[in-house]
Amino acid sequence: MQVIQTIDGRVNPADVPKPTNEEMQNEYDYLLAEQLTKKLLDEGRISVDEFNKIMAKNRETFSPYISKIIP
Repeated sequence: MQVIQTIDGRVNPADVPKPTNEEMQNEYDYLLAEQLTKKLLDEGRISVDEFNKIMAKNRETFSPYISKIIP
């Protein structure tokens, strides 16, 4: 993770690192897995505990940006 110094709270868009194609694919795959897992939960096919375990494994597998702030 890269830290960007700001002046007066403004960030220069040119200084924001661009995600790689692999990072973008991982993010997409994670969101798709999240939607499918949520559907299983909503349909009663899995429990909340199972949902949480699956989502933790998804964060581990796909390494989306959110995994950097949510364990």
